[in-house]
Amino acid sequence: MIISVPFNDLERIHAPLRSAIRSAMEGVVDSGRFILGPEVTGLETELAAHCGTSHALGVSSGTDALIAALMALGIGPGDEVITTPFTFFATAGAIHRVGAKPVFADIEEDSLNLDARHVATAITARTRAILPVHLFGHCANLRAIAEVAGDIPIIEDAAQSIGARTAEGQMAGSVGALGCFSFFPAKNLGAFGDGGAIVTQSSELAELLRALRVHGATRRNHHEHIGGNYRLDALQAAILRVKLPALNAWSDARRANAAYYDERLPEWIRTPALTEGHVFNQYVIRVAERDALHDWLNQSSVGAAVYYPTPLHLQPCFADLGHRAGDFPVSERAAEEVLAIPVFPGLKSSEMDRVIAVIQSFPQGGQRP
Repeated sequence: MIISVPFNDLERIHAPLRSAIRSAMEGVVDSGRFILGPEVTGLETELAAHCGTSHALGVSSGTDALIAALMALGIGPGDEVITTPFTFFATAGAIHRVGAKPVFADIEEDSLNLDARHVATAITARTRAILPVHLFGHCANLRAIAEVAGDIPIIEDAAQSIGARTAEGQMAGSVGALGCFSFFPAKNLGAFGDGGAIVTQSSELAELLRALRVHGATRRNHHEHIGGNYRLDALQAAILRVKLPALNAWSDARRANAAYYDERLPEWIRTPALTEGHVFNQYVIRVAERDALHDWLNQSSVGAAVYYPTPLHLQPCFADLGHRAGDFPVSERAAEEVLAIPVFPGLKSSEMDRVIAVIQSFPQGGQRP
C-alpha cells in the first residue's frame, strides 16, 4: 500500500483542541463583541508575554502588520527600505504600499536570510528602515544587521517565525523597533482566516499603532492620524488564545521532524545551515533539479511546495526598479533550488520515511518522472 503524505494537515493540529476552540467561538458569538474587545486584549497580553515584549497589538493580517509598522515609523514617499528579494511578496509590497521604495540586498548562502554585508552597501541617505525576514522559521542575523544599521530602525518580518529565537537567544520580533507576525492558517500559530500582530518595546509606538489600526482615531470620531482598518476580529483572537499555549510543543515537534530528516536524507540533498532557535514553518531542501523533484514527489503522492520561484526583484510589478537577472545571484539560485517538504506537527515517522524513500528514488541527471 502506497502511503500518501500531505504537505500540511491542519486537522491533526486542531483535533485535540476542537472542543476548546468551539467553546471559545461560542463565547464570542454570545458576547456580541466581534471587533477588538476583551478577546483581542487578552491575546495581546499573552502574545507580549510569549514574545518578551512590552506590547503586542492584534491586526487584520501579516501584510497589514507590515504596512502599519511602516506607517508608525513615518515612512512614505521618497524613503527607502532595505529588504530581501527572496521572500513572500507582501514584504516588498507593503513597502511600496506606503509609497516608499523597496531596496533589495542579497541573502546569505547558508541561511537564505538577509546578508548584513549587502545591507551595508545598500544604505543611502534615504534609507529609513531595514526589514529583514526570518525566513521559514529561522531568525536572520539581527546582531550583524543592527551593527551596520546604526540608528536606522529595524522592522522584523517574523510572519513565519513566531516562537523562534535568534542565535543570541532573543525571541523573534523582540529585537527590532517593531516585529510583525502573520496568523494565516498555515502558519505555526494559525487562525481560521487572516490575522496578524505587531510587537514592540516602545510605549510610544504602541499607542500610535492602536490609533493607526482604527483609521488613526485616538477617540471616537477624532482622527489625529490617517490610518486604516487594521483591526483583528475577536473570533480569530479567541481561537488563537486557545492555540497559543500549544505553540511551544508544536515547535518542538517541528524541530524533531526536522532532525529526523537531517539524519536520514541522502547526502546529495542540501539543507540550509540553521540555529537551535529555528521553528520550521517550512523544512526546505536545495536541489539543482528542483522542479523535476517537485513533480516526482507530487506524482508519488507526497506533498511538496516551491518557495519562492521568482525573486522579488524580477517580479513584473517591480520592473521600474531597473533590476535584471544576475543582480542578486544568491537569491536567484535559491529561487531555482529550494523545495519544502512536510514537517507539520503530527507527521508520522512512517510518513517521513515515505518522503525520504521517494527522494532517494529520484532519478538524477536530467531524467524526468
